[in-house]
Parts: sequence; C-alpha cells; structure tokens
Amino acid sequence: MEDYADSNVGEYSNSTLSIKRHVRFFRMCLQALPSSYSSLDTSRLTVAFFALSGLDVLNSLDVIESEKQDIINWIYSLQVLPDPENTDESLSRCGFRGSSTIGLTFNPSEKDTATFHPYDWGHVAMTYTGLASLLILGDDLSRVNMPAIVAGLKALQLEDGSFSALENGSENDMRFVYCACCISYMLQDWSGINKDKAVQFIQNSLTHDFGIGQGPGQECHGGTTFCGIASLVLLDRLETAFTQKQIDGIKKWCLFRQQTGFNGRPNKKTDTCYSFWVGSTLKLLKVFNLIDFRWNRNYILSTEDTGMGGFAKWPDFHPDALHAYLGLCGLSMMGEEGLAPIHPALNISQRAADHLLSIHNKWRDGADS
Repeated sequence: MEDYADSNVGEYSNSTLSIKRHVRFFRMCLQALPSSYSSLDTSRLTVAFFALSGLDVLNSLDVIESEKQDIINWIYSLQVLPDPENTDESLSRCGFRGSSTIGLTFNPSEKDTATFHPYDWGHVAMTYTGLASLLILGDDLSRVNMPAIVAGLKALQLEDGSFSALENGSENDMRFVYCACCISYMLQDWSGINKDKAVQFIQNSLTHDFGIGQGPGQECHGGTTFCGIASLVLLDRLETAFTQKQIDGIKKWCLFRQQTGFNGRPNKKTDTCYSFWVGSTLKLLKVFNLIDFRWNRNYILSTEDTGMGGFAKWPDFHPDALHAYLGLCGLSMMGEEGLAPIHPALNISQRAADHLLSIHNKWRDGADS
C-alpha cells in the first residue's frame, strides 16, 4: 500500500518515452562507463549485452553500424577455446569469459586458434550473453566452437541438476540452469544437459507459496521464478513439470507481485527490473493481460532519467544498464510505441530470435542435404 500512496498513477499517463535519450545512454554504455562500474570489469560482456539488446529493442542498432563488426570480433576474442595440445582435458573449461581481464585474447582473424592458459575458464552466464549478443548483431555463429561449448556446459551440471558458473567451482543455482537452457536452445544441442535432472531441480525449488527459489529450500524470488519457468519453456517441459494447481499457484504468486510496478518478493519495494522478470513469467504463463498496464507503465516511467536517458531501479536514483534494459523490456511487453517486441523466454528481441530460427533452419537444411 505504501507504493500506491507514494505514486500518482496519472502523472506519467501521457508521457512519451524519450527514445533518443535512451539510445544515447546505451551508446555511452558501449563506449565509456563511470568508475562505479569498475567492479563489473570481469563482466563486461553482460554490460555489452544490456546495451546492445537495449538498442535493438529501441530499433536503433543502426547507430552502431560502423562499429558492429568490431564488436562481433571483440565478442569472439572472449571465446575460451580448447588447448590444441590437450583438447580432451581442456574442453570442460570452454565457453566465453566476461572480459579480457581474465585469460588471454586471440586474434579473431585467426579463427579457431588461441593462446591457451591453464587458469582460463568460460563462465556460463557470459556464454549466454555472448551468444545472445552475436545474434542481436546479426552474426551467423559460424565462428562459435559449438562442441567445445557443449562439452564445457556438460562439465558444469551437478548431481542435483543445477549448474555451476565455472568449471573450477562457484555458486550453483537457478540462474545458471536458465543460462544453460538458453545456450542449449541457441545451439540446438541439448547433449550438454541432463534434462530430467534439471527439471527435477526446478520442481524441487518450488516453495510452499508457489514461487521458485534459487534452489530447494530457498526463498522464492521474482528473478529465479522467471529463470525456472523460462527454462521449462525452453526445455518444452512446462506442461508436464508442474500440476495445474501448481501452475495456477505460480500465476497467482506472480500477479500478487504487482504493486504499482512489480516487486520481487512479498513486502519488498517495487523495482523496475521486475517489470521484466515477473512480467515475462506472466507472458510465458499466458496471463500477462491480467496485470494493470497503466500502473506498471507509470512506475517504469517514474524511474526514467529524462536528462541522460536510462532507467533506475527506483525513482530519483541513478540509471544503470541492467534496469535501463529491463525497463524497456517491461514497456515492450505492454506494446509501447517505438519499441520492438521481445522473446520472453530468451530475453532478446523477437527480431533476434527470428534470426536464430533462420540459423537453425540453415543448420537443418545442411544436415538433410
């Protein structure tokens, strides 16, 4: 109720989205970032994904047309490839790293050659955002070492069905299950995942109040509920993983997250990013039409920085790449004028998802010939 009292639903009802400012904001994210982003140095690829996909949703990728190939080459330079002298043992660490801070880069013109380093690992989230960014930029994935990525993915799944982020050990939770499913879907190769174990992990993470947590026994959360439901959609197991009573409970739990915009857990503040995390879950569950579009749009626009562009998590806070991108996605799902539609399970534009489908069709046609 506090959120309703503090927000005037009519204040932004007739406001027009500042598209040019948001384009400028995302271009800035690709070129230079303030010192506060230094802690994300090893995750540059994820920041780049937010900026690239943001421009895509804004129908404005043309502003980086002259830089596009350089960005594609930079992404490929972050691919962790097998040791040519010891391929079998090094496959488990393959994927994409988040930046050149860790590991060694290679010359993209040399295709599949790389300088191998024994302490260099791919990261499952960076592999997801790397592949997604290549698709957004229109790349055909021809320089992706797919067998190596699948082998690296297989090494990350644990006995309980969850995934670690790195081959040398890390947290293991629902976020990385989602990344693994996205990677497998994009590459059309599910041999790196034990599907039954992954589905069981998601089932075991459903809580008594019908949200999904980071893992079994963990508090449910809007972000991890999205990761669980989207993973099941990509696995084509949503209809069989939960009973109808459980599906109805998940729908209700998500719908109850709307205050003005959405929060991620009961009794927490509304936050721009959950307009995507929870909103997209409701899209996948086919009940998105039950939310109050006007309240949600009003909250998202209340966090917009009309000077430099971008969205913040809360009104009167500094914008950041993650909330700027996910705020746009929240608006896109409500049909905001000037924004491209998104693919709610893969968290990329529908245009990028259609490009992926065309790649899949070429692979299939090539296999059939």
